[in-house]
Formats: sequence, structure tokens, C-alpha cells
Amino acid sequence: MNLHEYQSKALFKEYGIGVPEGVLITELSELDPAMQKVGGDAWVVKAQIHAGARGKAGGVKLVKSREEAQQVASSLLGSALATIQTAGKALPINSLLIEETLAIEEELYLSLVVDRVSRTHTFIISAAGGMDIEEVAEQSPEKILTVHIDPTVGVMPYQCREVGFALGLTGTAFKQIGQLMQRFYQLALDKDVAQVEINPLIRTADNELIALDAKVNIDSNALYRQPALVEMRDFSQEDEREAKASEHQLNYIALDGDIGCMVNGAGLAMATMDLIKLNGGEPANFLDVGGGATPERVAEAFKLILSSDQVKSILVNIFGGIVRCDLIADGIIQAVQEVGLTIPVVVRLEGTNVELGKEKLAKSGLSIITADGLADAAKKVVEAAGVTA
Repeated sequence: MNLHEYQSKALFKEYGIGVPEGVLITELSELDPAMQKVGGDAWVVKAQIHAGARGKAGGVKLVKSREEAQQVASSLLGSALATIQTAGKALPINSLLIEETLAIEEELYLSLVVDRVSRTHTFIISAAGGMDIEEVAEQSPEKILTVHIDPTVGVMPYQCREVGFALGLTGTAFKQIGQLMQRFYQLALDKDVAQVEINPLIRTADNELIALDAKVNIDSNALYRQPALVEMRDFSQEDEREAKASEHQLNYIALDGDIGCMVNGAGLAMATMDLIKLNGGEPANFLDVGGGATPERVAEAFKLILSSDQVKSILVNIFGGIVRCDLIADGIIQAVQEVGLTIPVVVRLEGTNVELGKEKLAKSGLSIITADGLADAAKKVVEAAGVTA
């Protein structure tokens, strides 16, 4: 789960990490009071969306007068913004962060991620801040420093010193980089953070380190432990179907194809999509209904698939181990009756109570194509969609 910049900076403040003075606004009438509170004679107006590269897309503007601020805020607030990180989708701008300007001496990069290879929290640090870290990694990999944190001892002082020396910091900034690493790590542990990033981390004219930007991503599997963070979730920034799926504990990812998939088990779902591709089709979604699916959840899964007008056929591929095939059949029948099915559905059932499940489908009076085996199911659903392999 992603947080907005202003939410991330609120967390930073809790952990003693320096951020610019800023005020969030959701209406234009709040702009003047916000600028007065921030102070100064220049401000930065920042669109709040769940994406990076906002500056390049026109979502971050330096303004030097109240008239200019009013013009920029009017153009941004209530509009939508697409960046290189939004995959062509424009995200709604429902709020703006009005921040003070700071004298920047140097721009650095600092992030903390969960490294699944080393099985540690790992710092990624670079003196080339303000740039896309992927671009730095490709063009100047020698400018990137990685520091793995042993979970049994945490961040060690010698690691902080090594980072300070590598970045060429001195005085107050040298001391602050160690404090920042310690606080980053504690934040990650306390809040189940999958990634936290500052780009750029600036060194000011006073030799202070300030988080000019902030990104925090929370491990979605740990949200049950973070009720306060769940309250920060902004569904307007997410795919509507994926957000709806999460409410019903369904694992759903929208794709660009036209063959809907409903499967139990992530591995089986991936194999199902592979076979659809192998037969010349394109999956419209990844959807894992889970091992303990109820008829109600299956019905909701069906509705999610049918919410896309691109879907031409649907493949239901269920192996009944924990979940019984007759329950899946009940869910299919319930969903079709509620939604009103007008496209072909291919069903492959195997496992517990498979014969009962097939019998229920056969007696339902619905136009359902049954399949024997996964390969047969994939072939039939692609044919049903009108695709020629």
C-alpha cells in the first residue's frame, strides 16, 4: 500500500527525520492561509498522487508570487496527472502540498528496501540524488552504495560512518546521516514498510540533511497490524477493481487482455494465464480466489471480471482441495444469475466433490462449456473469445 508524500512526511516527523515546512490543501480557498503559514516569498506546489517523476510531468512547480501560486494550484487541483510511473494512466489530484523553498547545496539519494535475495533490509545510497535511481544504476553503477542490515544487530555505527564517508559528508550532515539510517530502519520495523525512499535527500546551506521528497510503501500483507496506516489508504489512486477485490480478500490484478480468469491458487493462476497465451489468447486479469473461497467470494470475483467490457470469455479453473468444487459451482451459478451472463464461460473443475460440482452446473440451465483438463480448457476459452491461434 502506497502513501502520499504528505503522509510519508508525517511519519518522518514522528521519527525525527527533517522535512520542509508544508501545509496540505484540498480546496483553492485554503491556498492563501497555507502560504501564510509556510512563510517566505516563494513556495513549491506539489501534486499529491501515488507516483514518482511528478516534476517531469508538471506536477511540481516553484512559484514566486501569490498570483502564480493561484494559477498553478487552479490548474492542478481537481485535474489528473500521468507520469512515466503510472503506465499511461492519469491519477486524480485531490490535494496539493504547499512547501517552503530551501537553499540546496547537494542532492543525495537514500532508500531502504526489503532485499529478498539477502533476506535483509538493505539501504541504497547514492550521491546522485534528484535522478531516477534506475537511470543512475544503468549509467553510473559505481555511484550506488548498498548496505545490508543484519537483523540480529540492526544498523551498526560503523555502517553509518562508511556511508557518511562515501557521500563526502562532514560536520552536522555526517552526524545526521547516521541518525537518519537508524530512524529509517526503526520506521521500517515498526510500520511493516516494504520500501521507504527520499529522492532527493538534500544538504542545505546550513549543512543540514532534509527529506525534500518522501515515498513510503507498506507491506499489504501486514496491514492487519497497521490499522492507523490503513486509514491513510487513498482508493482514488488505485485501480477501482483491485481496490474492490481487496475488500473481499481476493487477489486481483487487471491486465490488458480479453479472456477473464478465475482460479484458486497463485501458481495455478499463473499456469492458466501461460496456457491462454500459448493458445493465442490474452488474459484480462490475474485472479486468485484463495483456498477457502465461499460462494459469496466467488460471486464477487465473477462480478469483478465482468466489470471489464473488454472480456469476451471467462475461464474458471478450480482444483478442489481446501475449497470444494460444489461450492465453486454454487458461486458460479449465483454470480451468473446476479450479473446476467452474456459471454461464454469455460469451467474446468478437479478435486473434492468434482462430480457434484459438474452436476450442479449441468442442472443450472446456464450455457457453460465444460473442459477436461487445463489444456483443453485453455483451448476452448480462446476459441470462445473468437481468437484464432
